[in-house]
Amino acid sequence: MSATVAFFDKPWVRWTGAALIVVLAIVLPLILPELANTTIARVGVFAVAVLGLNVIMGYAGQVSLGQIFFVGLGAYVTAYGVEQGWNILLVFVLACLIPAVVGLLVALAAARLGGLAIAMVTIALPIVGVPLAKRLSDFTGGSEGVSARFSAAPSWTGLYDDQWQLYIVLLVGGISFLLTRNLVRGKYGRAFAIVKANESVAGSMGISPYRYKVLAFTVASLLGGVSGFLYMVVIQYTSPETLSFGHSITLVASMVIGGAGSIIGSLLGGAYYVLIPQLTNLIDPGLTAVLQGAILLLVLFILPGGLVSLPRLWRRAGRRRGGKGPTAAASAPAVVAASGPADHTQPPTESREGRQDT
Repeated sequence: MSATVAFFDKPWVRWTGAALIVVLAIVLPLILPELANTTIARVGVFAVAVLGLNVIMGYAGQVSLGQIFFVGLGAYVTAYGVEQGWNILLVFVLACLIPAVVGLLVALAAARLGGLAIAMVTIALPIVGVPLAKRLSDFTGGSEGVSARFSAAPSWTGLYDDQWQLYIVLLVGGISFLLTRNLVRGKYGRAFAIVKANESVAGSMGISPYRYKVLAFTVASLLGGVSGFLYMVVIQYTSPETLSFGHSITLVASMVIGGAGSIIGSLLGGAYYVLIPQLTNLIDPGLTAVLQGAILLLVLFILPGGLVSLPRLWRRAGRRRGGKGPTAAASAPAVVAASGPADHTQPPTESREGRQDT
């Protein structure tokens, strides 16, 4: 096992793997059918949303039940900017910054509270967001929602719309995942882990729990805005339903099922958010919520660490199976010794076999 880990830690192996991922990201949209491209793009959209939730909950250990509010806010900012004819790069920047600023303001007020109090504050966000979106109809389109068609493929690319949209999601989502990975694997990630483990210990080490809670919440809100922009790239329509509290709970369930505190788990969580409702609808549309709850309970019972812990579970099972042989072989000399004095006229068969097994 250590030899395998050392092999994958070699720089050329990592660079080869990264190059292979880039090649696949370039080639696959060109050969996959439209439905597959659209589905993968939607997975990428919600994987970014789950990634933001993972920063605040999985890495920093704080409770947030309002991530969908920032996704919806980013979507509405994108739709409004497109309607006003703003430059699309400016629209993207605003779709990221406005949710981040709102998240910062909420965090400054809520981060000094305990875990349950923070949960209550974040629950209020989607609950207030839905009627607010209906009320501000001049900006949001009211209950009817608003559409923004700006992600059609330019003629000079020769691409279909679904291919162009998937490339945008892969580019923006890939950069988001790369930057977040660097964040959580650096000094900020270590600080998040200490705050998550024990805030008193973090304070004694000179790490401000309040500051890092605010940072984590702001980063999560910014990633929610990125997800909202990508949502409009792919879905091209948003309404107050986007902000509903039920979607926020599904995001939390997706993070838990994919794997809390894991970058790969965020990708798996995005896949769960998009694919499982489609699967349960195929089985029985009337039992969608029941089936999703059953899947959630099943995964939590079998894999408490989420789907990302499945390879680790396999490795542990393999080590247990592999440990049976040496244990039995090691017990053979003791059995021979207990049976009486050894016969020096014949070779010690049991001991040789034990050494061979070992």
